[in-house]
This record gives sequence, structure tokens and C-alpha cells, in this order.
Amino acid sequence: MASPTKDAAPTGTEGGRAPVIAAGTLCWRMEKGALEVLIIHRPRYGDWSWPKGKLDPGETTPECAIRETFEEVGLSVTLGIPLAVITYPVASGRKVVHYWASRTERLVPVPDGKEVDRTQWVPPERARELLSNPSDVEPLDALVRAHAAKDLQTWPLIVVRHAKAKPRSSWSRAEGERPLAATGRRQAVAVSRLLQAWSPERVVSSPWVRCVQTVSPYVTQRSAKLKLVDALTEHDATRKPGRARTAVERVFDKRRSVALCTHRPVLPLVFSVLANHMTSSLRRGLPVDDPYLAPGEAVICHVSSTHHGRIVSVEQFRAYDD
Repeated sequence: MASPTKDAAPTGTEGGRAPVIAAGTLCWRMEKGALEVLIIHRPRYGDWSWPKGKLDPGETTPECAIRETFEEVGLSVTLGIPLAVITYPVASGRKVVHYWASRTERLVPVPDGKEVDRTQWVPPERARELLSNPSDVEPLDALVRAHAAKDLQTWPLIVVRHAKAKPRSSWSRAEGERPLAATGRRQAVAVSRLLQAWSPERVVSSPWVRCVQTVSPYVTQRSAKLKLVDALTEHDATRKPGRARTAVERVFDKRRSVALCTHRPVLPLVFSVLANHMTSSLRRGLPVDDPYLAPGEAVICHVSSTHHGRIVSVEQFRAYDD
């Protein structure tokens, strides 16, 4: 079961130099009932590894993992559970790599030929023998443990706080009509980029303008289904918290990837519902202090496809808006 994680670079340095941050994936599939993983050969280093690479400026680690997997092996993937964060020395000091599982059933990798010249689908035992960097075994072991626990196949449930809105003090019309500020509109575009790492099929949102504007770039880009739920507004959640809790519980029913966008005052209620679906160790990964999330920030939960309603990982990421 994955531990709570946040998108934060290590604060320590090696000789005054910040560590190199990178991200990648362990692509996996089931072949004739057996687990297989995708390993890659890099001619520059003559080694066997996982698809990964360094962050581009203004990029989150989930976005980096998706981009690097596509650039190196030609696979458009979405992220599953977080696996491990490994650290090892490099010429510039040290490198920190964030890894996620990614199911890629029936997809054929097409390496670019320059960075990656060969790929292999192999059982985990064979991958362990071939991997050149001993630290690369750590995410593999995490993946195998999740598979054994039947927690590897999951769907994402993402909670997003709406982006920065115009100040209440400068708004004289109905509260539900208060829109995003200019900064919030930029944040909404960044939220769209971040959400594409998990590609939720559905978006459930408060119908108030600032929430709808936050998710609109993603809904438009991905043609996702948008459902507006009055119970998730500040007004309704305060007056009838039971209805708001029911609305959150219902996102589990369809067992399909979903993003939920709401307001800061509603977040404690949302998280209290999610907490009932996870272990005590994972609950520690949920925000507990006001304001809970920054505007445009998200909590990503992965829900087991086998054990209905059981959240098996919790992560927190803030989209870059510049």
C-alpha cells in the first residue's frame, strides 16, 4: 500500500548543489494471467532501466513522468499508484526520481532509437536480473507488493480546490457568480495539464462560476463529462452537510476515474468522507489545517478496482501557473 506523498523537491543539497529531480513510470500489463513490466535499454549508458527523465521548467513530477514515457518509448500513458522515490549519486551530486505504476495493456512500445534502442516486456523476476542500477529494484518491489495485495489495478479520485477567484470584498453580485481572477485563469490551464497525468473521465463540480471555470480547460481539452452538483457549493454544504457527504460518496459508485472540484470551506467535509475509505496511515496524508489546499491544488487518491471503495494511495500536487 502506497504511503502519502507530496510534490516537493528534497530541501537538502550536495556541496551547495540542489539535487536533480526526475520522474518516470513502471509500465505493466497482464499477459496470460501473469504480471509483466516494461524495461528499456539506453545505448548511451549501456544499461537497462525504466522510462524516466528530468523535469522541464514549470513541470510537476506527474507531468514529467507522462512526457518522458511518451518521448522514450512512444506510449501515451496515465499514472496509477505512486511506487517509490529513489535517490542515487550522479556527477552533479545526486538524483531523485519519482516513479509511478502505469498499466499499458496491449500497447506496443516504440523506442525513439536515440535515448532508447530496445524494450522488453519481462516478468518481475527477469527485470530484477536485468536492471543495471540496484536502486531501480525499489519501485519494482513496490509494484510487486501492490500486485500481490490486489491493489495495483486502480482508478483515480482527484479533489481539486478551485483556482484563485476575485476577492469577495470587491464583488457585489451573487456569490455563486464570482469568477476567477487573472491569476486563477492561468492556474486553471495549469490544473488542466496536471489532471491529464491521470485523465479522469468525469468531472464533478460545484456549479458556482469559479469552480466551473477551474475545470473548464480540462473538460474542453479531454472532452470529459461534466456534472454540476449543488450540494458541493459553500452554501449548500454549510446548510445540509449530509447531502454534501452523500455527493462525495456517490463518486465511488461508478468505479471510474473522476475529478471533484469544490471550495475551501467544503474541503474538510470532502476529506472526512475520503478518510473513511483508507487506513490510518494514509489518513495522515490528507490536509488537516485551513486552508487545506492552495487555489488550484489537488489531492489524488487511487481507489482499488478489486476492493470496492478502498483508497490505496494519497498524493498532493500543486499545478504550476507560470
